[in-house]
Amino acid sequence: MVSVVSIVVQMLGLLLAVAFYTLMERKVLGYVQLRKGPNKVSIAGVPQPLGDAVKLFLKEQTKPFLSNWVAYLSAPVVSLFLALSMWIVYPCVGFLAYGFFLGVLYFLCVSSFGVYGTLVAGWSSNSKYALLGSLRAVAQTISYEVSMILVLLSSVYLVGSYDFSFYFFFQELGFWVFLVSAPISFIWLVTILAETNRAPFDFAEGESEIVSGFNIEYSAGGFALIFMAEYGVILVMSVVSGVLFFGGDDLGFFVLKGIFLVKAMCFSFFFLWVRGSLPRVRYDKLMGLTWKCFLPVSLGWLMFVVLFVWF
Repeated sequence: MVSVVSIVVQMLGLLLAVAFYTLMERKVLGYVQLRKGPNKVSIAGVPQPLGDAVKLFLKEQTKPFLSNWVAYLSAPVVSLFLALSMWIVYPCVGFLAYGFFLGVLYFLCVSSFGVYGTLVAGWSSNSKYALLGSLRAVAQTISYEVSMILVLLSSVYLVGSYDFSFYFFFQELGFWVFLVSAPISFIWLVTILAETNRAPFDFAEGESEIVSGFNIEYSAGGFALIFMAEYGVILVMSVVSGVLFFGGDDLGFFVLKGIFLVKAMCFSFFFLWVRGSLPRVRYDKLMGLTWKCFLPVSLGWLMFVVLFVWF
């Protein structure tokens, strides 16, 4: 029972974090573009995410005449469910109600399943633009998963466990994995940008070519669920990145939890900083980057780590 309550509290916290992360993004992009972000709703625009949520969920849901209605409605729900499921891989040290001995494998499996929500959303809409966007997202996600898995395996060999809590204890003395795997951490940063379909790799939503990508036929609640799933995955990736390379919240002390929160916020800010700084790249260069550059480098680094640990 305690485990169920803990999971529910974590998921509600993620949904609340997603709401205010959207506000943070609009504020950051506003200052990047030398203008103000949302500042009209109440005090400095803080309740703006709540206003957006009320507006989206009260609007009328469109019903494309030729769409596969069951799959069309199910895809956003599945995407959000998978994003929330990824969140429970983070072990709450100090209030450890559950744990995953194979947490890294669980993270990889659930993140791989996330591509089905995008694919079904594009296919069930029965729109050429939605289908093109979903196919590009599927090809991009599957391609970058290869290098992401190799980077994760190199960290697993260093730490010696698939359990995320072992990363806490391995790095609690200040010996961060980042200090010995700095070259591969750059590949990880670029990979999570591509995995979450964020700029400059946002080809699933290329407005200049395919209007709005796989979610073009969605409105109101369906669009809101897809939006929440996308930003939920971004926050999960930020937390996992902090655990993998810079340790967790160690023994659960309040100060250390605050330090880890700063680490996760730095990774989440990285997504916004890149979006405000870089233009969208060409699709062929995106695919060539992972197959011709990231795959050989990450595979060679994995072999180096295996030999290093073995000797």
